[in-house]
Amino acid sequence: MVEGQAENTALFPERTGDRLRAARMKAGLDLSDVATRTRVPLRHLQAIETGDYANLPSLTYSLGFVKAYARAVDEDEHACSDLMRAELGASRPDSIYDSPGFEDADPSRMPSRLLAWTAAALALIVAIGYGVWRSQMATVDEAPVSIEAPSAPAPSIATAPAPAAAPTGGAVVLTATDAVWVRIYDANNKRIFEKEMAKGEQFQVPADADNPQIRTGRAELIAVTIGGRAVPPLGPPERTVKDVGVSAAALLARVAPPPVPAAGAPANAAATAQP
Repeated sequence: MVEGQAENTALFPERTGDRLRAARMKAGLDLSDVATRTRVPLRHLQAIETGDYANLPSLTYSLGFVKAYARAVDEDEHACSDLMRAELGASRPDSIYDSPGFEDADPSRMPSRLLAWTAAALALIVAIGYGVWRSQMATVDEAPVSIEAPSAPAPSIATAPAPAAAPTGGAVVLTATDAVWVRIYDANNKRIFEKEMAKGEQFQVPADADNPQIRTGRAELIAVTIGGRAVPPLGPPERTVKDVGVSAAALLARVAPPPVPAAGAPANAAATAQP
């Protein structure tokens, strides 16, 4: 029996993706939950589980992704990375190589795309502001100095900004602002829509669906509109949300303003108490 098992192991060696998938299912996690915990893109986690190494980046980053996945499901990260090294060395010896002197990349240490774009935008704003300040200073230096009697400031009438009109109904449309996995289901847990939406992709929630709800690992990457008007996000950033209603009625209930007390009504019970 032992010899038969050894022959099966030699003919069909254990794959990294199979080992990690088994650990994930044992932990009761979805692949989107692992993506939220590790910040590894969902498509890379899917490539690791299916053994589709052609869609992975360099070996350094791939091993870092595997280690992060293993830590998220309480698996031996070093054993998994060694197993993947062996698989990659046997399947792609010419296209993937390991650069000596570099540690495996940890995706949690990699700056996010949003952070990089934010830093670039701040640098651009600072540069523009400095240029405007320099031009104003040059104009002040060149302009002749004149002394005028101070004049009384003109009275200003402050006007309160008109509040934005809240949506009252219409079609519910979900728009992905970046790649994000989404699952829509009804009150009977019947799947209505499930996929990794690409950036800019939209999905209109069926108006006749029975209490449609959503589950996703990155709620901040989904913009929601009702009848073309935006509503607040479905949940906090980088947190898995589930069982959140996405019908027009459910979303309007989340953004409805508090009731206004009637004129002349007491503010609280204490104000109406008799001495």
